[in-house]
Amino acid sequence: MPLARAPKFASFVTGGILAAVLGTTLLFAEKAEAASTGFRQAVAEMAWEDEAVSSYYRQNQYAPLWTADTPEATARRRALMQALEEASMHGLPDMSAQAADLVEQMRNVRSTRDLGAVEVALSRALVDYATDLQTGLIDTPVRIDEGIVREKHKVDATRFLEGIATDRPAAFLQGLVPTSSQYRALLREKMRLEALLQAGGWGATVPVRKMEPGDTGQSVLALRNRLVSMGYLAPTATRSYDLDVEDAVRRFQSEHGLEVDGVAGEGTLKELNRPVSDRIKSVLVAMERERWLTPERGLRHILVNLTDFSAKIMDEGEISFETRSVIGSTKSDRRTPEFSDEMDHMVINPSWYVPRSIITKEYLPKLKNNPNAHSYIEITDNRGRVVNRNNVDFSQFTARSFPFAMRQPPSSRNALGLVKFMFPNKYNIYLHDTPQKHLFSREVRAFSHGCVRLHQPFEFAYELLTPQTENPKDYFHRVLNSGKETKVPLETKVPVHLIYRTAFVSQDGRAEFRRDVYGRDAKIWSALERAGVALPGVQG
Repeated sequence: MPLARAPKFASFVTGGILAAVLGTTLLFAEKAEAASTGFRQAVAEMAWEDEAVSSYYRQNQYAPLWTADTPEATARRRALMQALEEASMHGLPDMSAQAADLVEQMRNVRSTRDLGAVEVALSRALVDYATDLQTGLIDTPVRIDEGIVREKHKVDATRFLEGIATDRPAAFLQGLVPTSSQYRALLREKMRLEALLQAGGWGATVPVRKMEPGDTGQSVLALRNRLVSMGYLAPTATRSYDLDVEDAVRRFQSEHGLEVDGVAGEGTLKELNRPVSDRIKSVLVAMERERWLTPERGLRHILVNLTDFSAKIMDEGEISFETRSVIGSTKSDRRTPEFSDEMDHMVINPSWYVPRSIITKEYLPKLKNNPNAHSYIEITDNRGRVVNRNNVDFSQFTARSFPFAMRQPPSSRNALGLVKFMFPNKYNIYLHDTPQKHLFSREVRAFSHGCVRLHQPFEFAYELLTPQTENPKDYFHRVLNSGKETKVPLETKVPVHLIYRTAFVSQDGRAEFRRDVYGRDAKIWSALERAGVALPGVQG
């Protein structure tokens, strides 16, 4: 990009709420030759602390991107001001004040140095806005909660400046909006809920007392009115808990991860009474989380939503298979972490190699009292040989000095069930079968030590094997019936995303909400508030 001549007068025109700031001028009266050198020096000095900004200007001989006296530069300024004004629409802090400050800085330019400062300030504003929009406000999620070990996808901030230099800056800025269908759907839901909030919300709450079909009274009327205002029940004059009310309750329960029984019990009423503002917070947090994920999820990938207690196999955006799951318990050391990796194999008839933490915290105390406790689990030495329990005095060992490992051989009683799905990771988390099938009937399914248990693991395996095996079911059961521990590689690795969404939009376009089972979203919302994110003001 050639260096444009620094203008004597350059008009800055903005849009939106700043449209009144017209005819803002940069007063610059030095000779163009001196101005060019001084401008370059000012930009170099003021940009050096920001590597992306500094790199861009070095590569382009410090040519003005924003402050040239050209229609293209004017269009860039206008597009950036408009984007900053609209930042809050995407769940970012309100940047209209920052836009106003930039305009004021433009109006006060009186020297070459001032001009260079404006140039760099506009570039930094673009980089900050674009980075937040594409990768999220929170820089290091694990600092918010130790279970959010997800590594955010990275962007080269220099490309933002290169992109705005194109002939269509407004289109470029619009193209920075995350493109995932879930993000766009959440954005629409945010706007819908904000309109509801401005209009007064969902009206009066419902008394927290159990109601069921056949009931009548004021509480039923309050329930009816709440369901109507939330869109789950068509306007009706019914005064009883009839079939229509029951069906509406069932739909609400289904879309909020509750037991679908048509009875308005304590848990259902608690969720029903949550204000619109709570739901907006969940959506804003979900949008922030969506920005952390890489846009390339994989044409085929596995999506485990911890708050939904579900695991899905996705193919080109469509659900190929879905099953219930059990996740880590709410104890701080058992919560399932959030991260992404790649599944590369499954093990049929797996052994369970007991984690050291479980050995020392749970099994060793029992072995001290009874050497034959958990006799179905083998105790092995450092060479993998089975140790005779009767020859060991377990009372002499502490958690630090216990020298043995423990292994449960393949069987239907194995803690991992009959198949496990591996995406090797430093957290030792994987998906697996379980003999404890009764847990899948629970509403809240947080019981494991951290791994994810599947309700239909065989069917999950069939679907994963379909691309590489002509008859995946027959193949799976041939291996299973052998009784031998067998590693089955996946010919194509499948990305696995362990996510945590208390708000999401289903494939039929309905917004659904879940409870914050680990309390992580509450922490993220607090962090977003500290960063400047706010709910829209309520009028009246």
